[in-house]
Amino acid sequence: MTLPRDAQAVRLGVLRADPRLSKFKPLEEIILFDDFDYSIGGWTEVLGDYEGNLDNVTQYPELMDSRPPMLSTATMHDSGSAGAFSGVYSMKVATRPIEGHVAKALRRFTFRKQTRVQCEIYYTFKPEASEIKLSELDVRAVGMSYDLQDDQRREWPAVRFLNAMGDQRIERWQYHAGGARAPHLDAWEDIADGAQELCYNETATKQNWHYLRWLIDLESSRYLELQSNDRTWDLSHLHIPAVKKNPNLRTLMNLGFFVEANTNKRSFFYIDSVVLSMEG
Repeated sequence: MTLPRDAQAVRLGVLRADPRLSKFKPLEEIILFDDFDYSIGGWTEVLGDYEGNLDNVTQYPELMDSRPPMLSTATMHDSGSAGAFSGVYSMKVATRPIEGHVAKALRRFTFRKQTRVQCEIYYTFKPEASEIKLSELDVRAVGMSYDLQDDQRREWPAVRFLNAMGDQRIERWQYHAGGARAPHLDAWEDIADGAQELCYNETATKQNWHYLRWLIDLESSRYLELQSNDRTWDLSHLHIPAVKKNPNLRTLMNLGFFVEANTNKRSFFYIDSVVLSMEG
């Protein structure tokens, strides 16, 4: 549905008048707006599937230790509470101090129709400042993902910023190109011309916030576009891989944020606010 010109002008004026929303570029219908100054908003940790008891994990037992998200003031040993991009609190997703450990926060809901869907966030990432050093290689990756299912198939589209691998600084955007259940674990491919140097600053206690926007199409099962700060990539040639559908999951639409540690030090992914929108 396309709004009349007058209605579009009114909508744009309302968005621009709200300092919490004016920094975003949502599609016609805002489905989700989480400002973590107000609450955790229904975000939870990822748990592996089980039935009967917790020893009966059906797949990926490592996800049973994903760690729950929390509200954070980003308190540092030298500067006190850094706060969020806007306000006091952000949502903090934190790994254990184990190389390769992944933590993921998830928002569970369903979709109303298969159309274009866009997620926007303001975020930053840092390792735990437990040493007096820059530690720019300690966070392996941060990213976002969906878990989707319609009448025919299940899909796990995802994008991530691969910051480092081992002792190498990578700084490249990637997309999930396989059909595995846990997209943050395998089947990553580089986005063409996807290298980007993100502002990291000069100590492990200084945080610079970034903007990220990701657009996909549920109807055609395609990646469409990714924007990170001043860079935008056309992903419309990339199909979202699919696997066999599961029972009880029709219209599933889960949104997730994940972080992976590159060393035996905790890695932190801070999300200031989230807007999920879709075409009318």
